[in-house]
Formats: sequence, structure tokens, C-alpha cells
Amino acid sequence: MDTKRILVVEDDSAIRQGIVDALRFAGYDTMACANGNDGMREALRATIDLLMLDLILPGPSGFEILKAAREARPTLPIIILTARGEEADRVNGLRLGADDYVVKPFSVRELLARVEAVLRRSPERSNGASKLQLPDGVADFARCEVRFHDGSRCELSEREVELLRYLVSNSGRAISRDELLLRVWRLNPKRLETRTIDMHIANLREKLRDAADEPRVLLTVRGKGYMVRMTKDE
Repeated sequence: MDTKRILVVEDDSAIRQGIVDALRFAGYDTMACANGNDGMREALRATIDLLMLDLILPGPSGFEILKAAREARPTLPIIILTARGEEADRVNGLRLGADDYVVKPFSVRELLARVEAVLRRSPERSNGASKLQLPDGVADFARCEVRFHDGSRCELSEREVELLRYLVSNSGRAISRDELLLRVWRLNPKRLETRTIDMHIANLREKLRDAADEPRVLLTVRGKGYMVRMTKDE
């Protein structure tokens, strides 16, 4: 299972360190920010699986970060973590797109349970796919390589593995370029040229020995995007 990475934005150093220690002990990778400016920057650009966000911060508030992160990364799981337990704040946080709302003080056990629950229902969670069977070999995601029946091998980049894994996890439907930018690159499609997807697909086809003019694995669906053709062994 892939290690999930969590960004904690909390200005109280003791609370921040306590959360980070608890998450690391539970097996999560962590990042931490102590103010709204750093939190805003990392929430928008870092590769993370979940954002834990205090509301009262130096610089941009938690509400501002929540709003910006939700606009730029609509599927990113977000948990509000704050001492402000008033109903109006909870409602506002949920309306802005928070997935859960934890009021201080809280137990580590409760916090970890909420983290697990939010990640479990996240649309960005991995389906656990580890390989893709090919007509001439196999793409091994764990080893980041393609092994062919003739004994030759080809290395895959981490981004190429992520792209293949996402296509495999959504086999049976065409995935738009915008969705791939959002879910794999975790970038707002409006801020990046979608040509980058076409270039990665072209490179992958070459590595998979998938003919560009008549692909058997990575299919182009006109007007919709790309999809992977699964073999009977999958």
C-alpha cells in the first residue's frame, strides 16, 4: 500500500508537533506549516493525500486556504482542525468544502479514526493495482519497470507509473485530460497546458511497445480522452 502524505497547517507548535508525531507513528508521511502563507503555498502545490487545517492562522486564514485549495484541487480531502466549535464555523467550513471538522481538544484515537475515514472515501485513493498485463509483457508498478517476454526491460518514471495506475483503476471509461491533470498531476487544468498529457501518453506507448497508429493498450477516445484496454488476465 502506498504511504499517504498529510499536510498539517497549525500555528500552535505543541499541537502541531503532537499531530505530526501521531500521524508518523500511525504510518503516514507528513508535512507541517506554522502559518497561513506557507500553508497556502503547500496546499496548492505539494503532492499530498490529505490536508489538515487550523482556522486561526497568521496570514491567510484557514477558511481562505480551504476555499483556494478546494477551487484548485476539488478532490483533495480536507479536515478542519480548530478550537472554534461554534455551529456557524462548522457549517461555513463544510459549505466551503471541508470533508470533516474536528474540534480541539481531541484524542489521538479520534483524530486517526477521522483521517482513516476521510481517506477511505476519497476519490483519489489508490485501488491497489500493482501491475498491468501487456500483450508482450507486464508493467510492474512496484518496480517501476516494464518486463517483456523476450527478456528485455524498460524503466518507468514515477509519474508514468502514477498515470498508468490511475488509468487501470478507472478501466472501462475514457479519462479526460483535465481529470488526469487534476487527479495525477494534482494541478488545476485551467493553469496547465493539456498537451503535457498527450506527450506522456506518447512516451508511455513507446515504452510499452504500443503502436501509436494502432494502440492496443493505451487507447485514444476521440473527444473524451484516454483509457486503458485490460487483458483477460487482469
